[in-house]
Amino acid sequence: MEVEDELATAQRTLSELKTNISIQSKKNFTLEHDVRYLDTRIGLLIQSRMASEEQTEVVSRLEDNDEDIEGHYPGNIQMQHYGNLFYLLQSEPRHIATLCRLVKMSEIDTLLQTVMFTLYGNQYESREEHLLLTMFQNVLAWQFETTTEFSSQLRANTPVSRMMTTYTRRGPGQSYLKSLLSEKINELIIHKDCNLQINPLKVYSEIVEEMELGGKDLPPHIARSVTPEVAAANSRVQALIQPRIDALLEIADGFLTTIIDSLHQIPYGIRWICKQIQSLAKRKYPEEDISSLIGGFFFLRFVNPAIVTPQAYILVDELPGVHPRTTVTLIAKMIQNLANKPSYAKEAYMLPTHSFVERNRHRTSVFLSEICNVADFYENLEMDQYMALSKKVFSISITPNEIYTTHKLLEQHIDVLATKPDDHLKILMREVGQAPPQVPRKENKPLELPLFSRWEIPIQDLTKTLMSENNITQNDILYMETKAIFIQIVRTLPYLALQPPLRLLFLAEVAATAKDTQLVSKGIKVKEMLWGLEVAGCIDSKDGYHVLVQEITQELEHLGDLKRKVVTEIKSLESVYNIIQDHNDYFKSQLESYKAYLQNVMLQTSGSTKNNKKQVGIGVELEGKATKKSVKVHVQGPFKFTHQQLEKEGVIVETEVLETIRVNVFLMMSSPIPGTFIITLNHRGRDKPILEIDLKLDDLLEKQQYNITLLDLEYIRLDVKRTLQLLTKTFLSKPKTGFFS
Repeated sequence: MEVEDELATAQRTLSELKTNISIQSKKNFTLEHDVRYLDTRIGLLIQSRMASEEQTEVVSRLEDNDEDIEGHYPGNIQMQHYGNLFYLLQSEPRHIATLCRLVKMSEIDTLLQTVMFTLYGNQYESREEHLLLTMFQNVLAWQFETTTEFSSQLRANTPVSRMMTTYTRRGPGQSYLKSLLSEKINELIIHKDCNLQINPLKVYSEIVEEMELGGKDLPPHIARSVTPEVAAANSRVQALIQPRIDALLEIADGFLTTIIDSLHQIPYGIRWICKQIQSLAKRKYPEEDISSLIGGFFFLRFVNPAIVTPQAYILVDELPGVHPRTTVTLIAKMIQNLANKPSYAKEAYMLPTHSFVERNRHRTSVFLSEICNVADFYENLEMDQYMALSKKVFSISITPNEIYTTHKLLEQHIDVLATKPDDHLKILMREVGQAPPQVPRKENKPLELPLFSRWEIPIQDLTKTLMSENNITQNDILYMETKAIFIQIVRTLPYLALQPPLRLLFLAEVAATAKDTQLVSKGIKVKEMLWGLEVAGCIDSKDGYHVLVQEITQELEHLGDLKRKVVTEIKSLESVYNIIQDHNDYFKSQLESYKAYLQNVMLQTSGSTKNNKKQVGIGVELEGKATKKSVKVHVQGPFKFTHQQLEKEGVIVETEVLETIRVNVFLMMSSPIPGTFIITLNHRGRDKPILEIDLKLDDLLEKQQYNITLLDLEYIRLDVKRTLQLLTKTFLSKPKTGFFS
């Protein structure tokens, strides 16, 4: 019988809100991944290092999905196999923990998206959260076991460190950072002209710049460029820096106090990970100060990124100016130094802030130790697993490509993940078959994947399992069920509880004679249950079932408290949801800016702005006319270069062409689309080329980046750097509008 009262309504609202937060967090992770990817791509583009077709691909992959296009859906039998597989992966985290250690860095983000926001995507559901943390325990244990040096522990950029950072980006972590830092950072950025730069070289440059802006010549004793030592010894620099250091020390103290006072607001999962780091470190490095490892996770990977880039965490209402950005960066360094043993060798100018470290080291160490003081969840997880088996509906929202990517990774590493032929994972992988290819982005729409165990315990066996493992008798279960039914009746007919004490037989009779058929059924059933409990000697009608009445009354009071807690949690999570929505808006605006920029560059590099004045960049409007987006591509070339000419200019550095025939050999180069080049090796008198290759600009740039100096074309080898120069000179008549601007 479904109870419909204020508590039920509030609980339903809370459940929907948690689901929405989980869904939105997953979308945000995907968007953030796209933004990070585009950050690097835009950097290449500014240096003219992105090929045109890559620009096109990047723009197209960020287009919104067409709602009218039907998504891809695996067949019913395949869905059942995947339901078995993903249930196993979710309920036995060791498989994912091992897989995260085996994948390449280039694969980890895609896998983490599926793990953090799909497989364990319900961030406020205890079972999924506890299973995810169990996976972290497995991964951290392996990390400590395989890393020998204390100084290297959890420092490198590895799949494990990416996992830990990604975990902090889930809803609870983001909400905590917002409440913790937003006010403090907004107080700083209001004072746009407050300059707290303490790097002597930069302060010296400010002094020189101020002098030159005043229209004065620099005095003879003031050089425009000096060494750090000379800058630090300058009396005017020292006079400016000292009060800035005092101000920084005061601000940093305020930040640290706010962080320490927030101990009980830190999300449980963050604290539990810190607890595992502490436990593992104590066993492996008993002589070391392990607070540096805990601080490395809590400060370096969780709190400090939000301090340094508050706009990315939607902690501020406007983009911080130059001076506030300097201030928050220095504050983050000072806080991080609390967890490390700073040498100041690379940043000697930070040495005057060491008094902050010395003054606060003890209380920070105590704080980091207290973070780890949280209870374990293993007993609760065991019960959660039983309850999961008894659920009729149990599913995850997942895209086809998430399924297929995970399938492919499992396929690649199955012999490590499951070493025995009869391992459950190996059996399921045989049943599911070979991993299908990725589907097009427009078809990659979320679907509901029902999860169930291939080796499921029948529901009727759960009672026996609970009884055998927890010393619970059949009478205990009957007692709990009787109590639960009476609570349902009172919640449905609350007026029955207005005059205590509760009269249980009267309650049962009212329910049994009600108009609602479900209520009638409950009333008749509970009367029989009361009789059964009395026969068993568990309760006595002579005292009005005193013990049972007392427990029902206490439970009803608890439900009243629960309703208030649920309402409070709803308000809190509504704030979380708004924060996540703000993140979503921020990422979308970033992507829109990138798309417009990329498409403008495509228009320019194709030469369309030069050849067609009607065509303008994205975001530029002509009066009375809509913006043009179409790009007409013109093939450039072919251009002819003799073997002797290229050899003389150092483009050809090695050749297998006989010296006697080199005079008749030449190369033809053309560019069908910007960023792609067709190079042919030809012999005079022959119709067909000896060799033809399709060369991508990015391939050359990547070789240059990794210091690969030669491009092997079978018969000849070209110098990468000089080939790039030749292509620039030949195909980009206006360098500032091309790839190399």
